[in-house]
Amino acid sequence: MKTLIASALVATAALTGVASAATQTSVPAQNEIRELIPNADLSGLTPAEIVSIDQAMDRVDGLAQKIGTGQALIQSLR
Repeated sequence: MKTLIASALVATAALTGVASAATQTSVPAQNEIRELIPNADLSGLTPAEIVSIDQAMDRVDGLAQKIGTGQALIQSLR
């Protein structure tokens, strides 16, 4: 299920043009992810995946849900 969600997020990002701008926006996205998940290992993830994770975290309410969503997506994409 997590892989399906992660795949859908990445596909959505690619189809909406986020992937084309991902290189420029992945650094701010990494910073936002690391603010909530300081030990997040984002190595091996593409810029588009990092941006998608950040966007998914922005879509949910509550700190615990944001962190849980981010951790689940990072783990499933690695």
